[in-house]
Amino acid sequence: MAVVRDLRVLLRFRDFRRLLLVRLLSQGADGVYQVGLATYVVFSPEKQTSPAAIASAMAVLLLPYSLVGPFAGVLLDRWRRRQVLVYGNLLRALLAAVTAALVTAQVPDWLLYVSALCVTAVNRFVLAGLSAALPRVVDAERLVMANSLSPTAGTLAAVAGGGLAFVVRLVISDSDTAVVLLAAVLYLCALLASLRMAPGLLGPDLALVRPRLSDAVRGTARGLAGGVLHLAAPARREAARALGAMTLMRFCYGALTVLVLMLCRYAWSSDTDEGLALLGLAVGVSGAGFFAAAVVTPVAASRLGPVRWIVVCSAVAAALEPALGLSFARLPGLVAAFVLGFITQGAKIATDTVVQASVDDAFRGRIFSVYDVLFNVAFVGAAAVAALMLPPDGRSVALVVAVAVVYGAIALTLARFDPQ
Repeated sequence: MAVVRDLRVLLRFRDFRRLLLVRLLSQGADGVYQVGLATYVVFSPEKQTSPAAIASAMAVLLLPYSLVGPFAGVLLDRWRRRQVLVYGNLLRALLAAVTAALVTAQVPDWLLYVSALCVTAVNRFVLAGLSAALPRVVDAERLVMANSLSPTAGTLAAVAGGGLAFVVRLVISDSDTAVVLLAAVLYLCALLASLRMAPGLLGPDLALVRPRLSDAVRGTARGLAGGVLHLAAPARREAARALGAMTLMRFCYGALTVLVLMLCRYAWSSDTDEGLALLGLAVGVSGAGFFAAAVVTPVAASRLGPVRWIVVCSAVAAALEPALGLSFARLPGLVAAFVLGFITQGAKIATDTVVQASVDDAFRGRIFSVYDVLFNVAFVGAAAVAALMLPPDGRSVALVVAVAVVYGAIALTLARFDPQ
């Protein structure tokens, strides 16, 4: 396979191997920590979980990625990136240990969220540092390949970490603290792996003259605003519509994610361990939908065009989501998880293609920063809306119908303006 061949080529670079190991350990720890926190909030037997608690947990896990992310590069251009990896993983290990202590002490949720918020904020710097360091460990000819494979490997590591957290929690009774401590251990392993690289290896070149921090922060904010204005130009309307559609589809996916969490917790099983196993199955099935979309979308989008493929995805969701979801039964719900994973990832791949093709290269990075903010804020906003609409057991006909209407509106709107 081409992917295996490309990875074999990259692994010949010793420093790339070391940086990749840091990424795998770091993102694997992220997966363990995030699933550990989420399952503690949702599936602890002593807790009466509410949609509002789930929405709060999602805000803690996702918002720092968007709000801190665009400005992380300002500081990463001033700090040695290897040191960011060392101290970032050390700080996350300590904060994860604090989280474990808070879980054991059964403190109020807001204290737990403060600790988790600090961990996820540091994550943004570590992930940005890992990406910024890639040009220092591979040659220019293989940089695109490395940019493609390294984040993908990190995502798979995060999924594997999440799976490990599910296994630990199902095998060990009262294991919430153990799961979070496992994340702390993995963060320490990432720290040790970082120490194998020389302090100056990953850059930046500190001899270069840089603007003052305040000027750089203001420049980043102006750059984001400039990206939005660039996207608003008539020539980029297709990209703007695709981004708007993807934001709404992410909103729908977020609302239905909270619904499935509540169904797993209360409607599909009265036993918390069985409910957790069902949630793990739903996540796996949705992940299979993501993988299927990665296989099908390149062919479908090349034949139909990316915008029409988004139309097809949203139309399918509008039809199948209520057909499968209104029964609120296990099997149709799991099928719906696959379908929603497929259409969400299929639409995202097509949206990425439209944005990359329509936006000027000088603005592309800023547009994708805006994209990242919209993507995560939509998911958190959906959780907040679901918290207002969902009953305790998750069975909400109004939410299922409203989401179907949004999907249908996306399909009709894009079909109307599709120039193809």
